[in-house]
Amino acid sequence: MKINYFAYGSNLSSARLLQRLPEVAVSCVATLSHHQLCWRKNDHGQSGKCDIDYTGDPAHQVYGVVYRMTRDEQLELDKYETGGCGYDRKEIEVSSLEAETIEVFTYYALDILDGQQPYHWYKEHVLRGALEHAFPAHYVKEIRETSSIDDHDHSRVQREFAIYASG
Repeated sequence: MKINYFAYGSNLSSARLLQRLPEVAVSCVATLSHHQLCWRKNDHGQSGKCDIDYTGDPAHQVYGVVYRMTRDEQLELDKYETGGCGYDRKEIEVSSLEAETIEVFTYYALDILDGQQPYHWYKEHVLRGALEHAFPAHYVKEIRETSSIDDHDHSRVQREFAIYASG
């Protein structure tokens, strides 16, 4: 049985997610209404990673990608997303661009620290994913204009960008 995962952060990039879970498949682009993308998931006080913040405002929406995966792949993804420590999994409903309601799981940050900035490489994963899946120009612009910071762990930077070297 396949389940649906709504990715809105670095896993928007198919190259990043497929490096972790090579058998998952893109289903569609979808939106989560009444939410905004923010960069407030605390990464050990060093940088901010994506989170989705409920605003209640119907004008706000987060774009994401729905991936189809098995339950075993979901459990593997939980390990990458620090299952229960950094993010927690939630069941939600999103809307496809054709206005179809889709039941999905996604992750919400547990450790929030406002004012964080993402590392350049992390923001690049999100930006590449938004471009890959043809998100609206205004949304891509918001991601592109997000301030980001250097990661002084140069080996991690090289690892993160290496997934794009072959494509």
